[in-house]
Amino acid sequence: MKQPLPPLNPLKAFESAARLLSLTAAAEDLNVSQVAVSRQVKVLEDYLGVALFRRLHRGIELTDEGKELFEGD
Repeated sequence: MKQPLPPLNPLKAFESAARLLSLTAAAEDLNVSQVAVSRQVKVLEDYLGVALFRRLHRGIELTDEGKELFEGD
């Protein structure tokens, strides 16, 4: 049986954060709060069972799994 597709809002939050490499910029891009983006990314990470970003002191960077998802490999 196929795994159901992940929810759309977490995917949109991930795409924006990955493209901009910033949760704050992604929040502005999506017109939501930074907390909302962070929570949606966490929902997707929990769904997939992997970390998609490394949270750094100044921003975020994609993990290998995050790069794979973002680039569609």
